[in-house]
Amino acid sequence: MNSELRDRYLYAQEFAVEGGKSTLEFFQNRDLKVDRKGDDSPVTVADRNAEKLIRAEIEARFPDDGIVGEEFGESPGSSGYRWILDPIDGTKSFISGVPLFGTMIGIEVETKPTIGAIYFPGLDEGIFGCVGEPTVFGRGDQMQEAKVADTAKLSDSIFVTSEAKTFAERGAGDVYRQLEDASYVTRTWGDAYGYYLVATGRIELMVDPILSIWDAAAVLPILVGAGGVFCDWAGEPRIDAGEAIGATPGIAEEVLQITRRYAGKFDN
Repeated sequence: MNSELRDRYLYAQEFAVEGGKSTLEFFQNRDLKVDRKGDDSPVTVADRNAEKLIRAEIEARFPDDGIVGEEFGESPGSSGYRWILDPIDGTKSFISGVPLFGTMIGIEVETKPTIGAIYFPGLDEGIFGCVGEPTVFGRGDQMQEAKVADTAKLSDSIFVTSEAKTFAERGAGDVYRQLEDASYVTRTWGDAYGYYLVATGRIELMVDPILSIWDAAAVLPILVGAGGVFCDWAGEPRIDAGEAIGATPGIAEEVLQITRRYAGKFDN
């Protein structure tokens, strides 16, 4: 890893932790005001403040890098590096007082997803990855290498998703039903936390029928570094497809046999 990449990798971890911890001021606060965006998704002052903080840190240290974030759009850069920010992934969990939300930072290098940092402030746990390096997770200085499970059958696997109804919203309700029927257990430990569980070997499959680039950018390098698969519903390793699969390699093809015919097809 060259020094430019290493600097950004270390700062991505620092910024994710700093931005994530800033949200705790508002977490489980009954007076927190929740606004609705144009797509009816919730947003709070905690989301906006965390993204502002992270953007300010990036701009101060890497002024030529591009930035795109969920709350404040895109600031172009000239360095070939682009930071992709989701200040609170799992805002519905956050506003409900559930600690399974994360602050996500991905970095592209010449358009290739290369660095991922996710911090879960309600749990004080993080997971960090860079292509070509092993993914690590834990808290503070108690980090360990992340490894996906070695499960080889979907029938032995735990399948999770953020919200079951989003499959129907994109006209793919049949995909959810088939995955649920084929899996051993289905749960809704979703958003960034679902991918965290896959990367650390605690479950085998996370599927998103609808997601944005800031939901995916940090996950690809993290899962790859843990020996996992991150791809769209056709099997391509992309963060811009609007859909995603995170899985242990042993079950990936079995999952793709279910999702492929719906890949890239959105009815909503």
